[in-house]
Amino acid sequence: MSMREHTKFIYHGYTIEENGFEYHFSMDEYEFRPRWTFALPVKDNHKEDELLHKLVFSLGMVELVSYWKSACPAFVEVKCGSLDDWQINWWKKLYKNGLGEFFYVNNIAPDDDFMTITTPNAHQNDTLPSNRLHCGGLNGCLIPVGGGKDSIVTLELLKSRNEPDCENAHDCCYIVGDIKRAYDSAKTAGYPDSRIITVERTIDPTLLQLNKKGYLNGHTPFSAVIAFSSLLFAYLTGKEYVVLSNESSANEGNVGGADINHQYSKSTEFERDFREYVGKMGRGLPNYFSLLRPWNELQITRKFTQFPQYFPVFQSCNAGTKSNTWCCKCAKCLYVYIMLATFLDDNALISIFGENLLNNQELAALLAALIDPQQDKPFECVGTRDEVNCALFAAIKRREPDLPILLRRFKGGTIPSCSDLMGFFDSDNFVPDKFLKIFSKNF
Repeated sequence: MSMREHTKFIYHGYTIEENGFEYHFSMDEYEFRPRWTFALPVKDNHKEDELLHKLVFSLGMVELVSYWKSACPAFVEVKCGSLDDWQINWWKKLYKNGLGEFFYVNNIAPDDDFMTITTPNAHQNDTLPSNRLHCGGLNGCLIPVGGGKDSIVTLELLKSRNEPDCENAHDCCYIVGDIKRAYDSAKTAGYPDSRIITVERTIDPTLLQLNKKGYLNGHTPFSAVIAFSSLLFAYLTGKEYVVLSNESSANEGNVGGADINHQYSKSTEFERDFREYVGKMGRGLPNYFSLLRPWNELQITRKFTQFPQYFPVFQSCNAGTKSNTWCCKCAKCLYVYIMLATFLDDNALISIFGENLLNNQELAALLAALIDPQQDKPFECVGTRDEVNCALFAAIKRREPDLPILLRRFKGGTIPSCSDLMGFFDSDNFVPDKFLKIFSKNF
């Protein structure tokens, strides 16, 4: 299948139903109708809310890239909403950087003209009233939860705040998909079902059929999907804040000499751009920020290990998502094991993972990729090479003289200076002042 076999991708429109949204895309003879479904009702009067339409439309703009990438048509025609030149360039930047890994793996070198976006029938419900319609009070936080250690640390840090205008009782967890580890984490944090918002994102099966035929597949900026969808549901439920769990470490790329970052849509750059985009959409939208941006992965891991009640329920392995298990074979499993090995002994780690990953010779190549700047860093949500090196050094000190296989291989390398990392604070963040107080209590 030639990339340019299909020349145009069309975003026809979206429908807002009582318990879901449906999008309509096409690429020549192929039609795509992905859906979002949820238990939270969207009343008829909500459907006339201008901001709601803008949010649903924008979610469609980030959703479409999962379908566009199957053939990378040169032209994208948006028939259901208006985009000015600034917005078009904003979306092109997200697509180009968010698909950096996809382009790299598929040997595609996109230039600035890799996509032309047009809005020939430009309108975006401009005559609709701009009322703020919602299902709850204008209070509290919506917290996206994935079931890994980062979102768990956010849940626990938020418990320590004492702000009368944003009390814990108004906070809700937000989960995309039937993810057991995320639900179990929210429940362990003390959230009742009434404060856990679960939505289902359904991929159109036509896309999966095209992938089987040889159409392109690969990584998309899923965290951008979380950004737009969490903003939408925070708006519907009257939340004042969307509180993400993206850390400073997400800013490091994966490929030396190339601007390719698996975690681009978790980066500070994306967060800054997203906040600017939302700021131009209109008043009354929640404040989106990442609470963990001031910290790196080592600091987050240290904090996480203070909450052993989550050890049986948290899980970060993408390969084991459906079975809710650690596969113990991938770079993500090895990375999380190494970070935890800084603070936990082997017995505690084996009770989590089921085996000692540092004694697995078959993971040596993955370890090298995590620490060697001459290699591509694994395309996973992992920390910086400096952080992994520091974690390995600390794990060695904790276990000497009886070292497992991988630590014996690592020993003898350059001893990193870890004190700066453990006392790190990234001031390039968007955390509101009243939330920054949390760090003075938990540093």
